[in-house]
Amino acid sequence: MSGMPIRSTLFFLTLLCHFGVASAAEMEITPFTTSNQSPLLQIYGLPRDTGADIVPPGLFRIGLSMDTSSNYTVAKGLREQITLDGETCRMAFTTRFGVTPSFEAGVEIPYYLQGGGFLDGFIIDWHNTFGLPQGGRDTAPKNRINYSYRTGGVQKLQVERSSSGIGDISLTGGFRLYDLRDTVHHDRLSLKGSVKLPTGDSSLLFGSGSTDMALQLCGSMINFSEWGSLGVFGSVGALAMTRSDVLRDQHKSLAGTGTVGIGWGPASWLSFKAQLNGNTPLYSDSSLVEISNNAVMILFGGALKFPGEYLLDIGVAEDISVGTAPDVSFHLNLSKQF
Repeated sequence: MSGMPIRSTLFFLTLLCHFGVASAAEMEITPFTTSNQSPLLQIYGLPRDTGADIVPPGLFRIGLSMDTSSNYTVAKGLREQITLDGETCRMAFTTRFGVTPSFEAGVEIPYYLQGGGFLDGFIIDWHNTFGLPQGGRDTAPKNRINYSYRTGGVQKLQVERSSSGIGDISLTGGFRLYDLRDTVHHDRLSLKGSVKLPTGDSSLLFGSGSTDMALQLCGSMINFSEWGSLGVFGSVGALAMTRSDVLRDQHKSLAGTGTVGIGWGPASWLSFKAQLNGNTPLYSDSSLVEISNNAVMILFGGALKFPGEYLLDIGVAEDISVGTAPDVSFHLNLSKQF
């Protein structure tokens, strides 16, 4: 009698593992749909959708995303100084429609909540717990907003009040170049582009005042096995911008962008992912890394698939190149195909 519960438990676990492995191939590995949330970078058309998937004809993919970012950096040069201290919540509604088997079109509408936030205390405690440097955050005023930049005796940026409003709307499109799937592989390659329109208030850093055009090559390779789905993905592209209202005389008109990542889906409803996002500088004529350095950030997290084919991405981002991205960003994206 004593062996019956053990055998029953082992039998149940065997069935559970078999189910998870057998259906793991259904979990595609896709990138996080986010970009650098630095106040000086998020206002431009840095690509957020870097996946190689194209929506099937006649169908919509609807997405709701939220990126909450905490910024704190204070730096000085010989003639300039910068303070980026505040919190931004960027929410966005996206829709993509499959026009033909190889072409999709869409739109992204962002909305910003910007202020002092509430994460300062949490981040200070986190740094204390793991012995991480505070960089002056623990001695600065808590939960304030102060985005300022001064150079050569001229105040070029000053945002000190909480605000909210619509951001720069983007029109998006994608074209499938290659898509091959069999029982053990799924390889894709697509060309994607976007046009960002100056609909946000640049004085509040809800927009840049420029019209931006991005073009990127996106690819992914996924292998399905008894251990689940293992995938790699990446993109490389360019961003062209008209004249910006923000740091106008230092703004560059061209920049390069790229992503690379890896993921593992042990079950049909779960995946784990890591991703790097990077871009070349969007500004020049500065000795400060916050202005003129290449930006690199890393994201960790995963995705959950719920009944009804709802997909929820959950990620946490940190700045690898310190000062070029927020200290920490929390990313959520809920999407579904109709």
